[in-house]
Amino acid sequence: MVELKWKNQMAEQRELNSATNHRKPIASDSMPVHHNFVEDSADPLKLNQSDCLAYEQYLHLGRLWALSRSRQFPEWRNEPLLKPSLQALEITFRFISLVLSDPRPYINKSEWKRRLESLACLQIELIASICEDDEDDRENIASCSAPTVNLHLSNGVLTRGGSLQEVWKINGASSALVSQTSEQSLLPRLGAWQKSQDIASKLWFSIECHFQRAPFTLGLGEPNLSGKPVLEYDLVCKPSEVHSLKRSPLDPHLNNHENQSLYTTHQIRESWLITAQELLKRIHETLESKDFKASAKNCWLLEKIWKLLAEIEDLHLLMDPDDFLRLKKQLAIKTPTDSGAFCLRSRVLMAVSEACKDLKHRVPAILGVEADPSGGPSLQEEAMRLYHGHGNWSSIHLLQALQAIEAGLKKFFFSYQQLVIVVMGSSEAMGSHGNPRNGALSQLFMDPPYFPSLDAAKTFLGDFWQYEAKAASVRFS
Repeated sequence: MVELKWKNQMAEQRELNSATNHRKPIASDSMPVHHNFVEDSADPLKLNQSDCLAYEQYLHLGRLWALSRSRQFPEWRNEPLLKPSLQALEITFRFISLVLSDPRPYINKSEWKRRLESLACLQIELIASICEDDEDDRENIASCSAPTVNLHLSNGVLTRGGSLQEVWKINGASSALVSQTSEQSLLPRLGAWQKSQDIASKLWFSIECHFQRAPFTLGLGEPNLSGKPVLEYDLVCKPSEVHSLKRSPLDPHLNNHENQSLYTTHQIRESWLITAQELLKRIHETLESKDFKASAKNCWLLEKIWKLLAEIEDLHLLMDPDDFLRLKKQLAIKTPTDSGAFCLRSRVLMAVSEACKDLKHRVPAILGVEADPSGGPSLQEEAMRLYHGHGNWSSIHLLQALQAIEAGLKKFFFSYQQLVIVVMGSSEAMGSHGNPRNGALSQLFMDPPYFPSLDAAKTFLGDFWQYEAKAASVRFS
C-alpha cells in the first residue's frame, strides 16, 4: 500500500514537472552533467596552468608533496593518510611561533592565538579519528603496523634514537613509565617558551583526550597517562624537513610580514588536501569491496576535512588589511576576471572537488539497482524503500555521508567567496553591474544536487509523511 501511494504521488509529480519544467535538463546520479555558462563559453573550471605553476613554486609544493607522498612503512596502511596530516599539524605549530614572534604592534595577537589553538585542536581531533582506524582493524596485520615504541615492553629503557625520554611514576603505582617525546617537533619547544606555554599545555591535553580510543599516542609531550605505545613521530612526520620549507622564495624581496602568514596558511591547506586525496582512494577501495561501513566512516572523515579547510581559510580574516592588500599587489594576484579565484590555482583542491562530485556515480551500486539512462525513477524508488524500511543500515549511513560531503564542499566554496569580499573588498567578487565576476567559483556551490535521486527520494518521503498526517487527521475528525 505504501509503495502504491508513493507511485501515485510520483506519477502526479512527474506530470507536473513535465508541464512546468519540460525544458529543464534532469541531472543523473550515473551520468555526468555538462553546464553552459552565458558569461563564458570556455570551461570555467579550466585551470590556468601558468598561474598554477607560479602558485606551486611560491609554496614549495613540489618538495612538500614529495615529503607527504613518500612511503617508509609499506606495511602501515594509514601512513598515506597520517603523514600529510601530521605535517599540517607541525606547520600549525610553526604558525603559532611565527605569530607570537611577530614584531608588529598592531596585529591582534590574542585572537590569532585563539584561532591557531582552535585550529590545532581540530586537526588533533581529526588525526585521532584517522588513527582509530588502526584500532578498528587490529586483526589486519597490515593495518596495525604503525612505527611505535611500546613503553610497557621497554622496561623503562629506551635507546637514544632521535627522541627525548622522560621517566615518571604515578603515586601508588608499582612501576615507572617512560614517556618518549619528539626532538624535532616544535610543540615541546612551544611548551618551554613562556609566551606559548599556555597554548602548548592545552594542545598536550587535547592530544591526551582525543587519542583515548587510538591504539597509540603521538609523543609530542602529552602526559600519556595510560602508557600507550608512542608513535615514532620524527620518523613519520620528518619535522626538520617540513620546517626547511618555512621560507617563501619571495620573502627576501617583499619585506612584508603578512607573506609568511599567507604562505603558511596555504601550506597547511595543501597538506590536508593530500590527505583528502588519499582518503578518496580509500573510499573507492572500500566501495569496490562492498564494505559500506568502512566507506561511510571514510566519507564522514572527508566531510570533516572540508570543514577544516574552511577554518583554515578563515585565518585570512585576521591578516592586517593594509599589509595584506600590499602583499596582493606585490604578488601580482590578479582579480577573478583575470585568472579566477586564488583558490582555483590549487590543482589538488580542484582534483579533490571533482573527485567528490564523481562519487555520485557510485549510488546505483550502493542501492543495488541499474540506473535508467532515460532518467527513470528506479534509483529514487529504491532509495525511498531503503530510507523508509530502515533496511541496510550501512547503506543508509553511507548515502547520508555522501550528501554530507556535498554539503561540506559547497559550504567551503560559498564561504570562500564571502571571505574574498571581506578580505579584498566586494569589487573582487562583483562586477561593475553588480553581477558575480567569478562564475567558476560561484558554480562550485550553485551546482544542482550531486545526488538527484537521493534528493528526490527525501522530497517524496517527506511528502508521503505529510500525506499520511493529513489522512490520519481526516480519519479521526
